[in-house]
Amino acid sequence: MEGAMIIVLLGGPGSGKGTQAKKLIEKLGIPQISTGDIFRAALKEATPMGLKAKTYMDKGELVPDDVVIGVVEERLGKPDLAKGYMLDGFPRTLPQAQALDATLKKQGKGIDHAILVDVPDEELVARLSGRRTCRNSACGAMFHVMFNPPKKEGVCNVCGGDLYQRDDDKEEVIRERLAVYNKQTAPLIDFYEEQGLLRRVKGVGPIDEIFASIEKVLG
Repeated sequence: MEGAMIIVLLGGPGSGKGTQAKKLIEKLGIPQISTGDIFRAALKEATPMGLKAKTYMDKGELVPDDVVIGVVEERLGKPDLAKGYMLDGFPRTLPQAQALDATLKKQGKGIDHAILVDVPDEELVARLSGRRTCRNSACGAMFHVMFNPPKKEGVCNVCGGDLYQRDDDKEEVIRERLAVYNKQTAPLIDFYEEQGLLRRVKGVGPIDEIFASIEKVLG
């Protein structure tokens, strides 16, 4: 894992990608770049692309690909990325991945690894639909029927309030989110596989074991 490294991290909602991202940037000592962070910084600094993005966001519209790419391109030119970085949440679509390649080519760089934290859909549904939240807004404690069950079913350990399943944790909502993710990301997986850059890591099992698999594929 020597030298400047550019990594793209891929994984569906509930894949544990965020946890692995945190461990990876600590280990490698490189910045993690998420689209959310880039947008917040671009808006704060009022960069040309940031201001362009703001016009769409103010209207509640999706920011088009060319503007997203422009904002990312501004960020990738900053000196703090000289030793490498990890992209999380970008690219999301094939046009974004192609534009990222073109941007890096202009800089004389390229992606070293596209890591896919691979978890079967049924496992993701079980993980995400198992969340339960305390109905008492002053408490808001969270539990999970598989990983962190309450002592008494349906009752909060902390305040004794009712536990409920939020709408966005319901199975049909989660399946819809996964369908959107799979439709957008499947072409990305093929794109990086064709370039010999895809590193598929099984995202089921203890966190440290998954991280050890990631370290292994990075060499």
